[in-house]
Amino acid sequence: MRKSDLALGALLVALVCTASFFILQSTRRDQAIAANAEIYRQLDLFGEVLERVRAEYVEKPDDTKLIENAINGMLQGLDPHSSYLTPKEFQDMQVQTRGEFGGLGIEVTMEDGVVKVISPIDNTPADRAGVLAGDYITHLDGESIQGLSLNEAVEKMRGPVDSPIMLTIMRKGANAPIQTRVVRDIVRINPVKYSAEDDVGWIKVKTFQSEHTYEYMKQGIEDLKKTIGPKLKGYVLDLRNNPGGLLDQAIAVSDAFLDKGAIVLTKGRNASESSRASAKAGDVTDGKPIVVLINGGSASASEIVAGALQDHKRAEVVGTRSFGKGSVQTMIPLGANGGLRLTTARYYTPSGRSIQATGISPNYLVEPELPDDLKQQMASFTPKGEASLRGHLKNEGAQEASGSISYVPKEKEKDVQLKAAIDLLHGKKIEVAKKVENAAAPAAAAAAEVPN
Repeated sequence: MRKSDLALGALLVALVCTASFFILQSTRRDQAIAANAEIYRQLDLFGEVLERVRAEYVEKPDDTKLIENAINGMLQGLDPHSSYLTPKEFQDMQVQTRGEFGGLGIEVTMEDGVVKVISPIDNTPADRAGVLAGDYITHLDGESIQGLSLNEAVEKMRGPVDSPIMLTIMRKGANAPIQTRVVRDIVRINPVKYSAEDDVGWIKVKTFQSEHTYEYMKQGIEDLKKTIGPKLKGYVLDLRNNPGGLLDQAIAVSDAFLDKGAIVLTKGRNASESSRASAKAGDVTDGKPIVVLINGGSASASEIVAGALQDHKRAEVVGTRSFGKGSVQTMIPLGANGGLRLTTARYYTPSGRSIQATGISPNYLVEPELPDDLKQQMASFTPKGEASLRGHLKNEGAQEASGSISYVPKEKEKDVQLKAAIDLLHGKKIEVAKKVENAAAPAAAAAAEVPN
């Protein structure tokens, strides 16, 4: 064959490849144009419906609420954890994350239309002013609380530092209402409680929402070391009813007990949303044994911690199946328009488990001991977990499972799960526990695709 024939053949191949490339590009462009045209058609439909509602609804609607509800409908149609935050809600979320705000420093609930004080936080304005647990707050600056929601009442009690507020309090045993002037100050919420249970350190992490969670937990461990001394057997890390919070705090808390290895893997739609967090050298407990407590109220960030310590065999997990929220939400600011909470990734434990809609299974299944009245209520009640939420992300390749009971008694002497954890640290056989085989077995292999 002549060189000219070879050259002609190569040219024809090149022309065919080039033509194929342009055809492919043209097809993609046409598809994009068609997709955009469909979006604009749907937006036209939305605009038409909006105008009809504004013009013909039986009562004049609030335009802002109409748009906010439309946005929320779009996001909630994606999954239960994506939502739109108004400017006020976005600001409140930032306050929760910082873990401090101008206020009185009381934990409250609503009862019979008035605010009941659960407890004042130590060394806060309310505590210094003599507010007591069990007090009922009926008026704020002389105005009745009746008719307000709990959130509205709490909002009125918050305010600028050094600004005063007059509380009208009804107290059991008092003959008349008590007028108490309280000056607002910076209130710092401590998300961690701890105590020495003889030779065991009990650390309760209530939430990972505060950006100071790790710092408070580390301080608790240091205090327990000093309080218990050389006889310290180990720690119970209590994550029951912890609904989660910040991913970086879950990573920091896990890292506190690990010397090396992966902590959590996240995988998003795009490579930029996929990552791997690994432990750094150093264990704040000096290698002491750890037992983690979980239940049906343990979700998201608390499941990351339990899963990481379980996979590395750094801790035994005791309790009941966790909630099963295996997705990551990113807070996206929208300037003066508030913000967006959007699900951007799934997370996986170090062994490659996706706990989405399955939860963390404990190594030792220990059911709580319920009071008689609660037993009757629970007889016809199925505990809710991620798998029971409408529109939840599916977990392909794993058996979805519902959550578990989230009851924890107030009295520690009635807490069989805590007792089981302490017995385990003492090397005792847990009579009420059922050993769960393969509790940490990988449930999905997708995490292997996450880059280091």
